[in-house]
Amino acid sequence: MHHPVRSGTPSRERGALGWTRPWSDDAGGACGEVKKLADGRVAVRRSTDPEGPALVFTPYEMTRFLTGVKAGDADFLL
Repeated sequence: MHHPVRSGTPSRERGALGWTRPWSDDAGGACGEVKKLADGRVAVRRSTDPEGPALVFTPYEMTRFLTGVKAGDADFLL
């Protein structure tokens, strides 16, 4: 039986291996970690809480997010 991967599920359910830190904070560990899942989706978690929840995005959602960030759409958050 196939169980869908849901956002907010514990990161440990995505496995311990394969997480990377493309973003990091030089001030003390506020890093985001990502993992590309077998079905192409991307899981995102906080490195300071590896057992905490992972947000899971489709390839389309991640592409739109990164495109928007690069275009400055999230600059208001800074």
